[in-house]
Amino acid sequence: MTEDDIYRTSTQYRLWSFTPESLASLRATTNAAAAQSVRAAVRHLQTSPEQESTDQDGSKGSGLEVDCLTIEEEQKIVSFYCLQTIEFVDFCEYPTNVKATAVQYLKRFYLTNSPMTYHPKEIMRTAVYLAMKSEDNFHSVRSFAEKLAVPTEDILAPEFLLTQGLRFTFDVRHPFHGLEGGFLELLAFTNGKGEAGAMVQKSPKDIRQEMLEVPPKAKDVKELVTRCQTAHGRAKELLKTAALLTDAYFLYTPSQIWLSALFMVDEALARFYLDTKLSPTSEMKPKLFTVLQQCAGMLRSAPAAQPDKEEKKELKRIQKKLEQCRNPQKLDLVGINQAQKRDADMDGGGGLDGNVAKKRKLEREQSMKESDDLFGPVLGDKKG
Repeated sequence: MTEDDIYRTSTQYRLWSFTPESLASLRATTNAAAAQSVRAAVRHLQTSPEQESTDQDGSKGSGLEVDCLTIEEEQKIVSFYCLQTIEFVDFCEYPTNVKATAVQYLKRFYLTNSPMTYHPKEIMRTAVYLAMKSEDNFHSVRSFAEKLAVPTEDILAPEFLLTQGLRFTFDVRHPFHGLEGGFLELLAFTNGKGEAGAMVQKSPKDIRQEMLEVPPKAKDVKELVTRCQTAHGRAKELLKTAALLTDAYFLYTPSQIWLSALFMVDEALARFYLDTKLSPTSEMKPKLFTVLQQCAGMLRSAPAAQPDKEEKKELKRIQKKLEQCRNPQKLDLVGINQAQKRDADMDGGGGLDGNVAKKRKLEREQSMKESDDLFGPVLGDKKG
């Protein structure tokens, strides 16, 4: 079984792999559904007796149409909080895999949830906490909350909501391991010990000699090793930043992502590496190069680690707009979580009326169905 075959069995491929068109469609559906829910919630609030009394006093107006976030604005605000996640994890000195997984949890959650419904600042904290548990780097919720200077309930309240948004799939396949493996193979080639792929008939010594000829030509093996180390370090930085902040994980496989990063930092070396895997007549080679160039283009488009003056101004505008178009029924996640716990306790103890219990069960089932409707059925075999 090849690495690609193994990847195709993963939940990341089956549930979190898209075409550009299907990804854009999903985000448009999420945005439209959230905007509709926000406007309905605001209308309900405006027609409540308390609000009518307030309107008569003249302190607040009613009937105003809510100016909701656009798809592009949602993307910008989510990207900003992905950057915030990276900065926070780096500050706490958590491992790279925790950082990468937390960012992907955040990005996955906001494919079917809107910042207008759940503010990214609240979800971000829980995403990091959940990533620590998923990546076997667990810290107690109390010590984690102390780093953020927030109550533990602020971390725990959105946890089930987040896991539901992740469709209860916590595995994230990152490109880091692939890059490390490729780097070790390149070092083996420099030592005259590396083996070519099954489709390439070359001896280890022939491969090393060809590697010395890769432009710009290396004077000796030591210089070649330095070149590989430099390419490895630069490619790793791209995987820790650009790959996390773009849609690369949704559109490309881990192998395609790390090869694209290597392609960006040392194209000649990347082409040589692939030549050791694929025969010169392979029909796959030109297709693969096209995919790698497209992925590399996406990595180049990643937002800067530090927004410039204009970007900060735009983010400030979006933040202000978000505060005016949040769903009023979803503002207090801690309160919602506590109410759900009370209902569950009453349900378990027979405290709920049968009709009420049945109604809430139907509501939970409807919520799960809506989640499935947004994602669609399980995907079959598609892109490689």
